[in-house]
Amino acid sequence: MNLEKNIENILLTQEDIKKRVSEMGKLISCDYAGKKILMIGILKGAVVFFSDLAKTIDIPVAMDFMAVSSYGHTTKSSGGVRIYKDLDVSIQGRDCLIVEDIIDTGLTLHYLMESLISRNPRSIKVCCLLDKPSRRKIDIKPDYVGFEIPDEFVVGYGLDYNEYYRNLPYICVLKPDVYTK
Repeated sequence: MNLEKNIENILLTQEDIKKRVSEMGKLISCDYAGKKILMIGILKGAVVFFSDLAKTIDIPVAMDFMAVSSYGHTTKSSGGVRIYKDLDVSIQGRDCLIVEDIIDTGLTLHYLMESLISRNPRSIKVCCLLDKPSRRKIDIKPDYVGFEIPDEFVVGYGLDYNEYYRNLPYICVLKPDVYTK
């Protein structure tokens, strides 16, 4: 499959992403200076961002992952949230940073936040690479945002359509005929 032929346009280049991720890592390191954080990566979409971000943070970092979805195999959020994989460690009394690829309607993140807050962390903040506030159904504001993007279906740099395109080093808009077939 030739992935590039299905791309309408590149929204964020590899260089744009690298620069912004580095800036975010410095800001997080400063905000959490003197503390240890637990980075919670949301699988699968955030894995590439999570990995690159972790390498730019210069304070002690522990890592764990959750798999949560409200999309299934569609391009729109279903509204229903399902946890496929929960954390392996306790977050009680810990400073936690949720790392998401994209915040869209806010429904998944709201559900996730409620679940994690009930586990009594010391603090919990949200870091996302992409924010799409025009689609928000729940008033949620991430603490750290890489880029605010328009209401377009994007893939690349961890984000997928039917599990493909995650390996692209940039973020792009798919041609509509690819996901409307």
